[in-house]
Amino acid sequence: MAEKIEVLVDGGKATPGPPLGPALGPLGVNVVEIVGAINEKTKAFVGMKVPVKLTIDPKTKAYEISVGTPPTSALVLKELKLASGSGNAPNVKVGSMTIDQIKRVGEMKQDSLLGTTLKERVMEVAGTCVSMGVEVEGLDPKQFQDQMRRGKFDKHFE
Repeated sequence: MAEKIEVLVDGGKATPGPPLGPALGPLGVNVVEIVGAINEKTKAFVGMKVPVKLTIDPKTKAYEISVGTPPTSALVLKELKLASGSGNAPNVKVGSMTIDQIKRVGEMKQDSLLGTTLKERVMEVAGTCVSMGVEVEGLDPKQFQDQMRRGKFDKHFE
């Protein structure tokens, strides 16, 4: 029966120490090899905590790595190089994302957002920006979403 392990690692910087080493050691697998594979799969998320699921067959030592993505808010903060969002989002804005930045977050979250198209996922990311005090293209995120619905930014999604 396969062993399932879920851990939170630093993107691209997992180590054979805790939490991975103690969880993998008793299974008799090559810990260094698995840590290297995790780091390769999470290198796009350097500086962030990333959820990782491992499925290991203790008999064959075969393993599968499934990498989750950090929360949308963490990706927005990384794009803007901010430590935190606004504590007073309706009144205090902490930054403004460009259309390219919000598209990049939408692409990174492809597997975990509900939207089936990049445009739909960008709308979801803009929704997260509302509560963070982050504008999009210099607009209040709700105004940005309204303009997206009206087709103003369609050329960016062709």
